[in-house]
Amino acid sequence: MEVILKAFLLGGIICAIGQLLMDLTPFNITPGHILVGYVTVGAILSAIGLYQPLIDWGGAGATVPLSGFGHLLAQGAIDGVKNKGLLGAMGGGLESTSVGISAAIVFGLLTAIFFRPRG
Repeated sequence: MEVILKAFLLGGIICAIGQLLMDLTPFNITPGHILVGYVTVGAILSAIGLYQPLIDWGGAGATVPLSGFGHLLAQGAIDGVKNKGLLGAMGGGLESTSVGISAAIVFGLLTAIFFRPRG
């Protein structure tokens, strides 16, 4: 039960930060800005070694949000460089995230097939 509460708390904090940025800043921050920002911040925190402790503490609360996707991209690129040199940076990031991307495509297609929107 403690694991679930930690995941809920961390994921909620991450989402609340995005909502506060959209609501309280004087700039016109859109959900697209938040999306790109979270992926970028996740990659940067992962590259400097600060994102893994969040995952160790919060589990799915850190891996499910978009910052977790940035973490996967960064770790894949780092592993790709270690194994294949500089050219492995691109392939490593895509390889580490391919399952999630493929699942999003397949489930999006299935949703479009079985649930037709009424307009």
